[in-house]
Amino acid sequence: MRRYTAVLLDLDGTLVDSNDAHAHAWVETLAQHGIDVAFDRVRGMIGMGGDRVIEQLTGWPRHGHKARVLQDQCTSIFVDHWLRDVKPIDQTRDLVLRLRHEAYQLVLASATHEAALRPLLEIAGIADLLADLLADLLAAGTQPPKPDESKPDREAIDVALSRVAVDRSRVLMIGDTPYDIEAARAAHVDVLAFTTGGYSAEDLAGAIAVYRGPSDLLAHWTESPLGDAEAR
Repeated sequence: MRRYTAVLLDLDGTLVDSNDAHAHAWVETLAQHGIDVAFDRVRGMIGMGGDRVIEQLTGWPRHGHKARVLQDQCTSIFVDHWLRDVKPIDQTRDLVLRLRHEAYQLVLASATHEAALRPLLEIAGIADLLADLLADLLAAGTQPPKPDESKPDREAIDVALSRVAVDRSRVLMIGDTPYDIEAARAAHVDVLAFTTGGYSAEDLAGAIAVYRGPSDLLAHWTESPLGDAEAR
């Protein structure tokens, strides 16, 4: 019997190479408000909630109106100016196909703004494979409430878990940042991490396994946490 039956999929940095583009969008957005922030400083925050990025960089309350407006503006700048620079991660489609073939229940555990969600899935080459998940996320009146607290708070993971009828001990999250790991561990969910988001294996301490990306996981599938336990 394999250990997990459901997989929570992070998107940015995990299934599509977008973390640098998000950091550039934050730098550009903040500059328009007279706030000069170095790219490297913002880059190290990618993976936590945008409201937390704003709070740390501006001192504004993260649940305030100004923060919400700034997040929407950053999304517009990301889509209009930086989306064209986003690249797919090698073998992301093959990974999702493998997960579906193995009958894992899949959940998108992403805080990506609706305006960027479908384009990023299309760049990753998996929009068709996850069309049902995307429809559920965007369907008015049917989706679970959005979490009040963003990563690294556990609420973001708890909301994702509400979409599957599986005990959390049998759920594995695939992420790419220390914030994914902190949130999932607080929610008592195991994490498998990719270094595709720009964080090192040392940065991703706390994950039960770390791979260079989808291709590396697929190459080591049998002995991975997602492989057939009887084959190991």
